[in-house]
Amino acid sequence: MSTNPNAPDKTLAATAPEWTKWAIGWHVYPLGFVGAPIREKNRGAAPVNRIRKLIDWLPYVQELGLNVLQLAPVFESTSHGYDTEDYYRIDSRLGTEEDMKAVIDAAHEHGIKVLFDGVFNHIGSEAPALKTAKENPDSEEAQLFAFTHSNGDMTAPVFEGHESLVEFDHTSDATADFVVDVMNYWLARGIDGWRLDAAYAVDPQFWRKVLPRVRAEHPHAYIYGEVIHGDYAEIVSVSGMDSVTEYELWKATWSALKEENFFELDWTLKRHNTFAESFVPVTFVGNHDVSRIATQVGPDKAVLAATVLFTVAGVPLVYYGDEQGYTGTKEERIGGDDQVRPVFPDSPEELSTLGEDLYRAYQQLVAVRRRFPWLHSACVETNELRNGFLRYRVTATDAALVGGGAGVSKDAGASGASGASDTSGEMPSLIVELNLENGAASAVIRDGDHVEFEFS
Repeated sequence: MSTNPNAPDKTLAATAPEWTKWAIGWHVYPLGFVGAPIREKNRGAAPVNRIRKLIDWLPYVQELGLNVLQLAPVFESTSHGYDTEDYYRIDSRLGTEEDMKAVIDAAHEHGIKVLFDGVFNHIGSEAPALKTAKENPDSEEAQLFAFTHSNGDMTAPVFEGHESLVEFDHTSDATADFVVDVMNYWLARGIDGWRLDAAYAVDPQFWRKVLPRVRAEHPHAYIYGEVIHGDYAEIVSVSGMDSVTEYELWKATWSALKEENFFELDWTLKRHNTFAESFVPVTFVGNHDVSRIATQVGPDKAVLAATVLFTVAGVPLVYYGDEQGYTGTKEERIGGDDQVRPVFPDSPEELSTLGEDLYRAYQQLVAVRRRFPWLHSACVETNELRNGFLRYRVTATDAALVGGGAGVSKDAGASGASGASDTSGEMPSLIVELNLENGAASAVIRDGDHVEFEFS
């Protein structure tokens, strides 16, 4: 038991499923990936099977060394997916539930887990449930919202000023029942876990009511929350989520590389260590809401960002296209996400050759992660630090992950692993060097005298 009175109570925190120790994901925004219309949706049109396009990309995911497919919203929605209309139906622009089941089954055949994106903070303003709630205050749907009445009008709080995103009432037992039912519905149909969108906007106590009921039926589900700011460890502890997104590390990584100031990254890695003592964060260098890493720092420094991603503790997610050097700027306007949510070719063979070098670097870095699975929960210690140079040592903390990759299953998608502790019984470690001095952009990972990865 920690002697720090402010430390989170780990006895309250969930234990992440064992398979997540080997999890490395490919994060895809499906509506963009398949080229579906975003703002010109043909309402009432028959479903168009587009989502099965993902099946042709599963070998690519596997060859990259990844074993989790994180899908952004796939439910019936008004436009971009985060304005959900029906949580029990696949978006007609993607196909049907049968089409989605085919993707899930195919992923599992390739040893790839599938996670859905649960938008449970808010619902789209065009949702039939919201319409019913307004028309009938005595309906079950009305219990999902905290309406106020003024001059004969019924209104409910909206998310971050967006009138199209109406917030659920998270103090209502009906909302908890509804979310439990949706989560269990799709877990029963084969998915392996959930990303909880905008979890930072929901009282963690709400999840404390919901998640035990979900895990009672699906104990192997992985559930993490999108948290941008706040006390990460406390949120995980109180909510019972397995993890949260570590936006702090994302920001420090690209900012340190862009400004050539590794002091910022060093400071954040110290905080990262404290997080990893309580839970293993979900780490990333790009997602559907931010400018591309290659746009932020350029393709060479993007390799250094990936080097950090794959050598520190975490459940790493690769945003589709980052491994190919895709560029794109997030803008605060209608359609401002389009550049970072692109359509992908029908098959990997149609990709441009311009991204091959970055792809190979990603492959090699994922391979390092596979050879040393203890990186999942490793501790970072800085050895040398200057504005343009950082050398750090990463050391194993979980003896169960040291050696031959004990516990690695077919489903985990990882083969054997090296990095056994030495004869003295000390935990194994790697040395990572990042260099930006004198115009350089280089990275080296060493296991003793052996170079595991090198880029310059």
